[in-house]
Amino acid sequence: MNTIFRKSMLSVAGLAFAGGVFAGPIAAHAATPAVDAKPAAAAVAVQAAKPQGEQSHITLNDEQSANVKAIIAATKKAGLPERAAVISIATSLQESKLENLGHLGDANDHDSLGLFQQRPSSGWGTPEQITDPEYSTTAFLKGLKQVDGWQNMPLTQAAQTVQVSAYPDAYAQWEQQATDLVAQHWNS
Repeated sequence: MNTIFRKSMLSVAGLAFAGGVFAGPIAAHAATPAVDAKPAAAAVAVQAAKPQGEQSHITLNDEQSANVKAIIAATKKAGLPERAAVISIATSLQESKLENLGHLGDANDHDSLGLFQQRPSSGWGTPEQITDPEYSTTAFLKGLKQVDGWQNMPLTQAAQTVQVSAYPDAYAQWEQQATDLVAQHWNS
């Protein structure tokens, strides 16, 4: 990756982080929004021809498979395309390995919970809400819909703009497995 492109991507990530901190999930989940929310940062739209980088894969147990189906069902209910489910599943694979995590005690440095490791203190919802797969997926999708051009940008960029992770490139490693899972379960 050339230096200019890398710096451009870091600038976009910085803007996305600032937008996520100041206008992220709190604005997305307000009962009555004060303004018509617009994305805080417009990211460069680039269609990834194939998954980025080295790919990871895990074998799913029954709980993880049920969570894949719940994410797909919530995506369909929101009226979004398969690409949104791929981004959601890849994000959940990175954040929780598709496990609906409760409080992790001392192993958790924040109050992150659920499939997407969303934080009640950041406005994603109550602990009960964000440990509900349908609610947490819907919350993630609301954030995704606020990202201009999410349909055509690399998965990791779309996921990072919503999640504001300390490891922004980590989502890319799950794109192939997420794509395969959506292909397997979308019409089932």
